[in-house]
Amino acid sequence: MKYLLFTFVLVSSLFFSQNKRFIYDYKFVSDSTQKDKVTPEQMYLDIAEKGSKYYSRNVFVSDSIAQAAFEEQQAKHSNNFIIPETGISGKVKYVVEKSYPEYKISSFHSIESNDYKVSDDREMNWKILPDKQKIGNWEAQKASLEMYGRKWIAWFSTEIPFPDGPYKFHGLPGLIVKISDETNSHSMELKGVKNLNSDDIWKSYAEKVHFNPLISINEKQYKKAILAYRQDPAKNFRLLLANPDTKITMKDGSGKVYSNAEMLKKTEDAAKDKIEKDNNFLEFDMLK
Repeated sequence: MKYLLFTFVLVSSLFFSQNKRFIYDYKFVSDSTQKDKVTPEQMYLDIAEKGSKYYSRNVFVSDSIAQAAFEEQQAKHSNNFIIPETGISGKVKYVVEKSYPEYKISSFHSIESNDYKVSDDREMNWKILPDKQKIGNWEAQKASLEMYGRKWIAWFSTEIPFPDGPYKFHGLPGLIVKISDETNSHSMELKGVKNLNSDDIWKSYAEKVHFNPLISINEKQYKKAILAYRQDPAKNFRLLLANPDTKITMKDGSGKVYSNAEMLKKTEDAAKDKIEKDNNFLEFDMLK
């Protein structure tokens, strides 16, 4: 047993002597009443000695362009920050990090103007099954899991000897190359692997420049914040309008200026419409 463990650690060390980027196709259904409307997103899982980071490729590119523009305008001592139009739009805004060797999970989310760092220490109790098949270029074995209010089927490959995977998923004896829930409304599949040079080694999302300080909470507190926002999505805007020192002007296409009550209603209606169509979270138990 000690020999097998030593072999596994040795192979893993050799495989990851260079930092790796695993490229996943993530397909998801945001609105359970429109199951044929599937959103694709390319996701990166970057793995280095210190841990892994899972994030949207498009959001990363867009944020990098905005950050470079911000730093350039700062260097010019400009007081007007102009966000460049990138034409790149990512749907998955969160970032998930796992720190090795304990696999401590932190995810980063925004709700309105608040930025959260959310810790999650829930255990994953996998059931490894005998079924095997080839997923892409990798020989894989089947495993099942009940987690986040869903039943999942995963395929892991010992050819990539690392117990990690997309999103928060981890703990199998090989990288997860494919995982989907039983409704197939959330699925992630590995499509490619590339080496990263030293310049590409990821930094924690916590080190990013934030306009608001990160609020550190656990997953139960985050669920409470999510439900509170969905119950009253215009709360912060209502408080903003009630501040006598704040003046906000909103006009329609003809130039008509809206009253505060009209602005509030439009903001509230738009937010509620968006929330109504966003009812199929990956972590479905967040909504219960």
